[in-house]
Amino acid sequence: MTKPLKTSKTGLILPTEEEERAINSGIAEDPDTVEITELMARMQPMRRRGRPEVEHPKVSTTIRVDQDVLDAIKHSGKGWQTRVNDLLRDAVRRGKFEPV
Repeated sequence: MTKPLKTSKTGLILPTEEEERAINSGIAEDPDTVEITELMARMQPMRRRGRPEVEHPKVSTTIRVDQDVLDAIKHSGKGWQTRVNDLLRDAVRRGKFEPV
């Protein structure tokens, strides 16, 4: 009569105590074995998640402009908001507006 196999909640077959001892002694004898907790303590994140921080982040705002002006700007194609920002920045550089 064979002893029934011990399984985990996920259905995996668990090793017997004898098998567990053999596994652990093999791990202990291996010079390349490192505890995962030691590795985790030394790990550094590879990179920050999300967008990189910028010195002058853009701010969302709402302005009212004439419809024909907005249509002409949008008709210039993709990136129209960046081009409007560049035009305004150029006006500030030329002295049209005083920078804060």
